[in-house]
Amino acid sequence: MSTTKQKQAARKNLEKARAAQSGRRRAGKSTRASAPAGVMTTARQNDLPDRAFAFPEQRKEPLTDAKHVRNAVARFNQVEGVSNAERDRAWRRIRAAARRYGVEIEARGWRQLVEGGKA
Repeated sequence: MSTTKQKQAARKNLEKARAAQSGRRRAGKSTRASAPAGVMTTARQNDLPDRAFAFPEQRKEPLTDAKHVRNAVARFNQVEGVSNAERDRAWRRIRAAARRYGVEIEARGWRQLVEGGKA
């Protein structure tokens, strides 16, 4: 059971919240929390060109910064459904991205990464 005074206070609070939300929309700010700067959301990944991926045909393993390059190297043997020729091309892209972002890769070739792995 709400009193008239409680109902009026609730209506006033709703009006304030709607006004604040409307103001954020007009300012171009999202009302939802956005992902942190280093996190690759699905929307950000979908906006990337094909050349930004180690495997561009499958759009697997984005190479947008040092963190993603290290991740691509670590997960290289987990990528399924690609040929050895595609792996060769992907390894060249990963090496180029590693040089660009200053990431050191100890393995001389991708075959060293998959010894005992799936590929």
